[in-house]
Amino acid sequence: MIDWTNQVVLVTGGTGSFGKQFVEIMLKEYHPAKLIIFSRDELKQHEMRVNAGFDDPTLRYFIGDVRDLDRLRRAMHGVDIVIHAAALKQVPVCEYNPMEAIKTNIMGSSNVVEAALDNGVKKVLALSTDKAVSPVNLYGATKLAAEKLFVQSNSYAGGKATRFSCVRYGNVVGSRGSIVPLFIRQRANGLLTITDERMTRFWLTLEQGVRFVIRCIEQMRGGEVFVPKIPSTRIVDLAKVIAPDAGFTIIGIRPGEKLHELLISEDEARSTVELEDMFVVQPSGMLWFGHGWQEQGRSLPDGFRYASDTNPDRLSLEQIREIIAPFEMEHLRETEG
Repeated sequence: MIDWTNQVVLVTGGTGSFGKQFVEIMLKEYHPAKLIIFSRDELKQHEMRVNAGFDDPTLRYFIGDVRDLDRLRRAMHGVDIVIHAAALKQVPVCEYNPMEAIKTNIMGSSNVVEAALDNGVKKVLALSTDKAVSPVNLYGATKLAAEKLFVQSNSYAGGKATRFSCVRYGNVVGSRGSIVPLFIRQRANGLLTITDERMTRFWLTLEQGVRFVIRCIEQMRGGEVFVPKIPSTRIVDLAKVIAPDAGFTIIGIRPGEKLHELLISEDEARSTVELEDMFVVQPSGMLWFGHGWQEQGRSLPDGFRYASDTNPDRLSLEQIREIIAPFEMEHLRETEG
């Protein structure tokens, strides 16, 4: 376990949905010695500090871009733990601006690795996505490359203390660009747009994602990709709960979009260990660490794949209602205000 009160923590992309939830939980429950919010948007940092009330004396707001290696080196001076959450993640944006996605998601991740090694950061955990598994769009491909960078960069650590791992999970309910706020807005018109009636997705809440990341930071040895066991739902069921009286129009799967999501492929399953509430994809290369998880779990059967359409854990309609309730309340406050 980690004594967080002695740790200096930096989160890249700290003004995003994940970053704000991470900071809130850290301040309320873990009380790190210092918490550095690294992001490139001064307005979002100002709004986070002034409007959202994140003005704790342990917080530091650091303007910088993960594309800038020198700035990352400066920001990580004296840092113990790094959460790498900065990314361009909107699929259409990445498709239209491919070099920008590569510069941020791949080269930016490489810079995080270099800066962490140069400063002797102890633990670095990168956030990945189900779209990195058998990617069909550029965003997924860049996140796959970022995963490989983090896993293989443990080789550079050698005798140093720095360790790199990844967390990979599915769609976050209500995050920026999520379908939940979209369906709530469309409900007023009485017509929701659905890409395909068969479509399924993995789902978890922002708080669940943050707590899983914190747990993985505490347990990581270096080189693992941690995958939580999370429920799936059909997009049609989500639409029915949000707008039971609305009609649906099928618009077709967009370029770069999958019918079902995959969190662990059949090939990865051979080096994956199943624990009670998560999977650990161990590094398949000849690395010095990141192995030995078999002692805590069990190997997966041949042909195993963790996909949203075959996932036995499905959200019921009542569970969907509970998950989206906070976003319904937020929408109500916005319309009344």
